[in-house]
Amino acid sequence: MKAFGKLTLALGLALGIAGSATAAGLDDIPQDIRDRLYNPNMIDPDQPIGPSAYIDWKAKNPPPWTIGYASSYAGNTWRAAVMNRLNNEIIPKWQELGLLKEVIVTQSNLNDSVQIQQIRQLVDQGVDAIIVCCSNPTALNQSVKYAYDRGVPVFSLTGYLTSPYSINASTNYQLGGYNLGKWLADEIGGKGNVMVVQGIPGTSGSDSQDRGIKAALAEYPDIKIVGDVAGMWTDQVAQGEVQKWLATNPGQLDGIVVQSAAELGVLRALLQSGRDMIPVAIGGEIGALCYWRQNPDYISAAWQLWPPGDEFELVWNIMMRTLQGQGPKVQSILVDPIKIDLATVEKALPADCVMDNDQWYEVGVENWGSDPAFLDNFFVNPADPTAYKP
Repeated sequence: MKAFGKLTLALGLALGIAGSATAAGLDDIPQDIRDRLYNPNMIDPDQPIGPSAYIDWKAKNPPPWTIGYASSYAGNTWRAAVMNRLNNEIIPKWQELGLLKEVIVTQSNLNDSVQIQQIRQLVDQGVDAIIVCCSNPTALNQSVKYAYDRGVPVFSLTGYLTSPYSINASTNYQLGGYNLGKWLADEIGGKGNVMVVQGIPGTSGSDSQDRGIKAALAEYPDIKIVGDVAGMWTDQVAQGEVQKWLATNPGQLDGIVVQSAAELGVLRALLQSGRDMIPVAIGGEIGALCYWRQNPDYISAAWQLWPPGDEFELVWNIMMRTLQGQGPKVQSILVDPIKIDLATVEKALPADCVMDNDQWYEVGVENWGSDPAFLDNFFVNPADPTAYKP
């Protein structure tokens, strides 16, 4: 595990990061945040948590800025919800503030080579910053360095990049996965056969969650993982994979822990199988939450690890603060996973909600790390980014 604390200037230079006149790092983050979100026993060992390369950095151009969004995938409801927030709320707001010119969006359809090429093209087109989503933790590192050398910072949304020149924003996914695994284990009384439905293997967000889920389940000697499939964070894919598994494995199954953006598909597979409805880990999909709303004794809680619109707005706010020279202290800005109780679901959804709803429950951007009282802790020169005057 990486050592916590400040890195010296000499170590920063050894990593290839320009020297900073400002000392920052985890030691400059409040202790309670470090204890919750950067605990060495509850964080992905590859999660970059050193001082940011952008502590003393400022944008090479004044606003309005052009932003690139190099998305890796567009084929699920989560990505659609991100684009809805971006197009209908974020872009109009920041254009009205005079800080945004345009956003250029690319899609690579899970092809690392294509995403690398798209990032380089965005840099060559003259964007001022780039957001990437849900990507392989190492494959993009050379293109991130290419961008950094040309004055373009790269921000990783929903998962991390291991490049020292990226800034990462998400919840602590290993912690979130651990919460999911422990919840399911307790839900089934600490014993039984469990199925695990991963996200997109090879992406940091999926692999970190999977590591946390399995670490939690391993604490229960009477729990056995009998099935392990990839749901690709997509309901249709997860439904098909779980249906195939259930059809060929008629034995006892007591619970399913699934990474969100696939739980609705898993629920549909169970309902169509004719088996008893065993506990399924539910995240933020409204259709799945609706099933719980209408069957209140089904499970005890749900976990939101990545509300799509709020998640994108978090990385956007971090990006805008960085462009304004506020100086992020650490490479990865992590936020708390949120546990959802039935009372919250009953307040959010009407009793006549429908399970076919493929929208997402958003917890509110102010509750997802963008509350200034929280986010200010991660910047050397914190300020309201919407009030910026160049």
